[in-house]
Amino acid sequence: MSHKRIPKRKAAIAAGSVAALGAAALLLPNANASQSNGDDATPRTFKATDVSDVAAQLASQLGDAFAGSYYDAGNKQLVINVVGNNSNVVNRIEQAGAVAHQVQNSTSDLRAAAKTLKTDATIPGTAWSVDPKTNEIRVTADSTVTGTKWDTLTSTVKDLGSGVATVKKSAGTFKTFVDGGDAIFGGGARCSLGFNVTASDGSPAFLTAGHCGVAAKQWSDAQDGAPIATVDQATFPGDGDFALVKYDDPATQANSAVNVGDGQSVQINQAADAAVGQQVFRMGSTTGLNDGNVTGLDATVNYPEGTVTGLIQTDVCAEPGDSGGSLFTQDGSAIGLTSGGSGDCTVGGETFFQPVTTALQAVGATLGAGDAGAGGAADPSAGAGDQAGGADDQAGGAADDQGAADDQGAADDQGAADDQGNADDQGGAAYGQSGSGMDDGSGMVTTP
Repeated sequence: MSHKRIPKRKAAIAAGSVAALGAAALLLPNANASQSNGDDATPRTFKATDVSDVAAQLASQLGDAFAGSYYDAGNKQLVINVVGNNSNVVNRIEQAGAVAHQVQNSTSDLRAAAKTLKTDATIPGTAWSVDPKTNEIRVTADSTVTGTKWDTLTSTVKDLGSGVATVKKSAGTFKTFVDGGDAIFGGGARCSLGFNVTASDGSPAFLTAGHCGVAAKQWSDAQDGAPIATVDQATFPGDGDFALVKYDDPATQANSAVNVGDGQSVQINQAADAAVGQQVFRMGSTTGLNDGNVTGLDATVNYPEGTVTGLIQTDVCAEPGDSGGSLFTQDGSAIGLTSGGSGDCTVGGETFFQPVTTALQAVGATLGAGDAGAGGAADPSAGAGDQAGGADDQAGGAADDQGAADDQGAADDQGAADDQGNADDQGGAAYGQSGSGMDDGSGMVTTP
């Protein structure tokens, strides 16, 4: 297997470089811009990336009546959950072009339930997030949750009351996904470059998973190669799973694009909050390009290394070799960084992502290359011609409206396991997949 070095002054994001099959056909120009038919009471059609701002505004206006929101992709509509039948509330929602949906559980109800889960059921191998489509907390237990652990979890859910939470089993095991995307190497670990950014001091850098950042301080673009970047900040476990890694060469041009394989790339123009029901794409060197939908926000995941909160839950498949890689949308919005999950791309499963907006805000970085000129390497043939403009709108204040509660993913102080460095996940057998940017490969924390 040969390894291609990144040109010294050019580091193009390529979150995976195997041939893009299946989902690649979906990366075509999307003209579903928000529009109204002139009747304020008639639902508008929205782009998924537009609904967060509208939902945030309605959340602030509706107060306790607001109980979350989600995107109805089939009808391209924004659905707002409301408690009670106040006609003024319904009118305000309809005037904004959204659809009002009456539900049982208020935001405060779901927050209280999430706190109970944190207190009574923080069990390794469990996860929970709010599903605004069902107005419940979705609790998932992996294959390691058995016996008294399973009994504790199910009894806790039952005690929350009818219609508040549901619990299901996952066939796999929740684990962090070290490796994947355009591979980077550090301390024996393989991870993935997520999105290139500009650090607060103006230096070129990139985001990746936090469990990669705590596993090694220096990272290379080739196995056993010379370091090209050094970790500046890393969070894992706890309040997220993200790391800021600065390029050692200050002249590096941190271009902003995602390589989707087969010679194509998608320009990344902005960071955006996820919306439940939104279609998203994930690229990784193990499984190539895959798509799916956001199923929950503010997810809490109890990994073996500790508890991580504030994640995005999806049904996009992932396998060993995808950690830190890019989650993005058709119109070129950066959404998340691959954290972990269960299952694989044969049987499916749950996959969790660190929100990019939250990571950018926490590390003080901006998306793209700043003065270096973001995105020069992107191939417009990738089919993202109508990518939304307005780069760097990374303030992540709207994600909570979608999932009906900021702290549903349980409190930040839940997990602080000492083994956060993931020393045992470093193994990384290279798979010789070719591509632009950094050479790809896989090797994982654990096998599924």
